[in-house]
Amino acid sequence: MSYLLHIDASSLGEASISRQVAGSFRAAWRGPVVHRDLAVSPVPHLTAAGISARHTDPARHTPEQGEAARIQDELITEFLGAGAYLFTVPLYNLTMPSVFKAWLDQIMVVGRTLGFTDSAPTAGRPAVVISARGGGYGPGAPNEGRDHLIPTLETILGWSHTLGLDVTSVIPELTMVPDIPAMADLIPLHEKSLAAAHEQARRLAETLDRRAA
Repeated sequence: MSYLLHIDASSLGEASISRQVAGSFRAAWRGPVVHRDLAVSPVPHLTAAGISARHTDPARHTPEQGEAARIQDELITEFLGAGAYLFTVPLYNLTMPSVFKAWLDQIMVVGRTLGFTDSAPTAGRPAVVISARGGGYGPGAPNEGRDHLIPTLETILGWSHTLGLDVTSVIPELTMVPDIPAMADLIPLHEKSLAAAHEQARRLAETLDRRAA
C-alpha cells in the first residue's frame, strides 16, 4: 500500500488549530504515513543553483547544484511515492506560510511532477488541505474575497496543467474569536466551524483510507 504524505506548515505546534484538525484526520487514517514538518525542518528556498541544476547534466553539476539537486530529488521522490496527501496549511497574512511555498517550489518540476501538456504523474490522487484562519472569509463575511490561500492552493495542487490532485479543503474559521473579547458573540460560530472541520476531516480520512485499501 502506498502511503499518506502529510506536509505540516503551521508554526504554532500543538496550539495550531490546523494541526489539531489534521490530528482528527490522522486518528481516522489506518494506512502508513510519511510526515514532513516544515516548521521544525524547513526546506530551503529555491535558488539559482536549484533551478539551473534541473537543466544541467548531473556530471557537470557544481557542488552547489549537486546539493540543490539532492534536496529536490529527496522531496520529489517522497511526493511521487504517496497515494494520498494531507496538507496542513493555515492562512498567514491572507496567503500561505513561506515554508509551504518553498516546498512547492522545490517539488514542482517540468518533466517530473508537472502536467502541462500531459497528465501529471499524480493526477487524480486525493489530497486534503486543512487551513484554519482567525477570521471569516466565506460568502457574506467581512473578509470575503481576501482569502488568497485556498483558491491558490486548489489551483496549484489541483489544476490538470500542474499537479492534478483531487483536492478537498477543510476550513475551520474564526479561530481568534475566543481570544478577542469584542468578538465574544461569535464564539458559537467559531465552535460550530471547528466541530464541523473535525468531523469533515474524520469522514474524509475514513473515505480515503477505504479507497487506498
